[in-house]
Amino acid sequence: MIATREHRQECYSAVEGIFGHDSTMEGDFILINFFALEGWSLAELFHVRCVVAAPYVVPYSAPSSFESQFRREHPLLYKYLQEADSNQVLQTPHVSWKDVAHWMWPLYTENWGLWRSDVLYLSPFPFTVGDFGYKISLFSWNEIYDCHLLHDPVTGLPTWHDRPPSPLLLYGFSKDIVECPDYWPSNVHVCGFWFLPTEWQFSCTKCQEISELSYPGDLRTKDEVCSAHVKLQCFLINPASTPPIFIGLSSIGSMGFLRNPQTFLQVIQTVLEITNYRFILFTAGYEPLDEAVQVIASESSHLDKRQYLEEGLCLFDSRLFCFPNMIPYKWLFPRCAAAIHHGGSGSTAAALHAGIPQVLCPFILDQFYWAEKMYWIGVAPEPLNRSHLIPDKLDDVSIGMAAKVLSRAINDALSPNIKARALEIAERISLEDGVMEAVKILKQEMNCSC
Repeated sequence: MIATREHRQECYSAVEGIFGHDSTMEGDFILINFFALEGWSLAELFHVRCVVAAPYVVPYSAPSSFESQFRREHPLLYKYLQEADSNQVLQTPHVSWKDVAHWMWPLYTENWGLWRSDVLYLSPFPFTVGDFGYKISLFSWNEIYDCHLLHDPVTGLPTWHDRPPSPLLLYGFSKDIVECPDYWPSNVHVCGFWFLPTEWQFSCTKCQEISELSYPGDLRTKDEVCSAHVKLQCFLINPASTPPIFIGLSSIGSMGFLRNPQTFLQVIQTVLEITNYRFILFTAGYEPLDEAVQVIASESSHLDKRQYLEEGLCLFDSRLFCFPNMIPYKWLFPRCAAAIHHGGSGSTAAALHAGIPQVLCPFILDQFYWAEKMYWIGVAPEPLNRSHLIPDKLDDVSIGMAAKVLSRAINDALSPNIKARALEIAERISLEDGVMEAVKILKQEMNCSC
């Protein structure tokens, strides 16, 4: 509770620092995602438009009783929003019940209502005007006048001719991957996957510089990474071996789900013992996992900790390369046979773009959606349970069972059907430019000519 209060205060201070002193310009807006809904209320407070951008579909659903409870507690607002769905005659869509049902419903819960009314001095619920009464001293008379000018003095709802527009919602995924049903709000736009420029994603400054000098599509030249990462490059392009399999869980460790990194490494070791695969493990800088890697390495040879943190190292007869830094997935995945990951939207998108099979082990939120989606479209086998990567028990039986399940999943992922399907999907989405599409929509929506 204290952390939430402090976080919201930090958000308020940040937005106030930008919009709190000068009048906003046409085209100004605040961009939020589904886990930053405080931005919606702050945009309302400072009279700035709010835009939502998310790389995944809404990762939560309204309770089954939400609509009936909303209708009972806010009958006039419910009618107002429902009427908007059947009266969309203008080019600019109005906010409607579809927006609330699709993603806005948490804004009508106590979690946000109390903060809006008690801290921001807004009405508890969006699109209504509360009783300002004792709070009037906090507003200028112009603000009070403007606020009531847009609302019916009896119902407290926006008047028909001043209805707020439907919030712009940008999705950073492909229509070829995610179905976009007709019942979604009309101001939802699916742009295609969003990728950062490759050079931004190198943790190494020298690698960044090399990437910036490369021509588009020229990613397989001799000097594609700096000399400090020659071990990584040699492991990837070893002519005597097949391409390695990527395995990485991104921030799962720092979120508390990787409590036994030694067990995780033992599962990988057992898979190596019963298969002919090679792995490249990204530790994501998770310190307990890096320490577990160093403990194993120190048992077989002299370990230079600084060298490991800069260059990475090999374990288990040089069939597992552990890398503690950051290399762009968009650069790495085309050099791998498959990707084992947690189902994050970024990892999933990069593997789809690279056209490689995937093995997904979801832990939280939208990861379960992506894991099921990849299985459903045919680029991955059935999702793994987290115990198949990180067994709860440390005994040999549990580790052996987990390794067998993981090995079977890898074998399935590398089947001809899944490999062909992954390449087919990559071809279909290869021409999309999600970032440029999002920018184009924003310019159109905000009437910007820049």
